Amino acid sequence: MNNKKIVTTTITSILALGVLAASSANAVPTQPTAWEKCAGISKAGKNDCGAFDGSHSCAGQATVDNSDNEWVYVPQGTCEKITGGVVKGVKPAKK
Repeated sequence: MNNKKIVTTTITSILALGVLAASSANAVPTQPTAWEKCAGISKAGKNDCGAFDGSHSCAGQATVDNSDNEWVYVPQGTCEKITGGVVKGVKPAKK
């Protein structure tokens, strides 16, 4: 391979990496302004806090997947996009 081709390939690669870096920076979402308590989507042992029916009062104690009484926080506007998700409350995000 000649030197001119190596230089051209190197420059092209650097430019391509710059384009990828710039486009991926825009793909990162901004910090949510509020969080929703989303019921019906948490996996067993992965709930965020106490059950709505009072069966327990701590995170991580859900015993079944997708219970209507178990919830997790998701960014506001996300819950209704998830199959089975039901918004049960909204909490402002910390600044």
